[in-house]
Amino acid sequence: MSILDQLKKSLWWLPFGHVPEISADELNARLTGNVPIKIIDVRSSAEWHRSHIRGAVRVPLRELKGHIASLQLDAQQPIIAICLSAHRSIPAVRLLNAQGFENAVQLKGGMLAWWIKNYPTEQTDRK
Repeated sequence: MSILDQLKKSLWWLPFGHVPEISADELNARLTGNVPIKIIDVRSSAEWHRSHIRGAVRVPLRELKGHIASLQLDAQQPIIAICLSAHRSIPAVRLLNAQGFENAVQLKGGMLAWWIKNYPTEQTDRK
């Protein structure tokens, strides 16, 4: 492994660079299809409670590395990482890809893009 590859692997958490993306339009269309999709929302609790995509699982970015096994992800299943503005989801996708989940992508523009399209969300009561 080259020094650059080692550096990229150890600095996975940096919110810069490019990762594969899916648009809000494409995700909305896929959610109505027959292919199961896993949505991992890496936002804060307050952001999550404001609204989130139905079926999403919230795992804050800082906790994602330690919770990947408990998510019972399928390496063949599409995985969509979501944050507010597609900033924190970059390292989430990078981490998932490094763990062998090559079908992980981020929601382009994050929840902001989802809200602009007025696609369905749900809210969770704060307890």
